[in-house]
Amino acid sequence: MRINRLFLWPRLILLGPVICSPAHAASVWKVIAPSGGILFLAGSLHVLRPTDYPLPSAYNRAFDASARLVFEDDPKSASREFRSLLKAGVYRGRDSLKNHVDPRTYEYLRRFFALRNVAETEFARLRPWLIDILITSPPPEYYGLGVEGFLLRRALANSKPVSGLESAKDHNQVLVGLSDRESEALLLITFINAGQKSSGASMVDLWRQGDADTIARLMHEAYRDLPDFGERLLDARNRNWLPKLEKYLRSGQTYFVVVGAAHMGGPSGLLSLLRTRGYKVEQL
Repeated sequence: MRINRLFLWPRLILLGPVICSPAHAASVWKVIAPSGGILFLAGSLHVLRPTDYPLPSAYNRAFDASARLVFEDDPKSASREFRSLLKAGVYRGRDSLKNHVDPRTYEYLRRFFALRNVAETEFARLRPWLIDILITSPPPEYYGLGVEGFLLRRALANSKPVSGLESAKDHNQVLVGLSDRESEALLLITFINAGQKSSGASMVDLWRQGDADTIARLMHEAYRDLPDFGERLLDARNRNWLPKLEKYLRSGQTYFVVVGAAHMGGPSGLLSLLRTRGYKVEQL
């Protein structure tokens, strides 16, 4: 699909001017249960550039100290999951995008893609949330460069078990479950954010500094016009993951859990939820 070659990603990782907090060690935390159980919890950027390496050393230290590695979803089902997501993002039969968005949105998309030599037939049957995914996909040379890709390669080389916090169905439902209005709004927010100029720190800088609260705040602000989606994408999933994290802490094994950096900070983030439940949280 030609639309997959329209890369806005380098601009989208900048979410406007940011005043940096004092630098921390990294976006990696050690969680200690009253019983003595230990869990390492890390914030990830799912896509990085070659220039963003090496990763902060805390990621390797947490990996080496852990018996098992956990991501948001199980990488063993990643290919099947993505095929399912693509299928769900295409309108069936004779239905099309034009029937589900404002005529002004459709005309904007038609002009946007025409400027990039993408025919209308290439996007006319795609749901807005799938268009959002495709136009924000990184260039092919960046695939596998995210934190998860790096740690997965290490896990495979060391025969370390890898699993996921949620099923492929649950992971996909964040987008598949959007209404027409929400799906259109998500796409428009992407274009708005892409057009903003930034004179401050990038999300990569904040992630490297371990500034979890600023990352969470920026992500929630990015979806301030679509709060239900922000709740579904971040807060609800944090609450759903919490029982599993507590199970890992009781397991007698040390787990290393790696999820999107925006899940860490703020009052509804994983770090706050764990502290509220009596766990000690230390940043590495």
